[in-house]
Amino acid sequence: MPRIPVVDQDACISCEVCTHICPQVFKMSGGPSHGHDHSHGEQKSAVYNPFGAPEAKIEEAMDNCPAACIYWQED
Repeated sequence: MPRIPVVDQDACISCEVCTHICPQVFKMSGGPSHGHDHSHGEQKSAVYNPFGAPEAKIEEAMDNCPAACIYWQED
């Protein structure tokens, strides 16, 4: 069974490194949820296509994440 990458939203610092390295798997999502029309940089990385790239490419994103907030989901 293939492993599934997960982003710890609380630890994500919105650096976008993973989305640049592996855009087939990661994207920035979220936004203002406080009733204003503008964002305060609240977008966080999210996995939108967990099988969109080889595991080696996903691991490259994990290894380069400065917050170390991407990990493999354990069953």
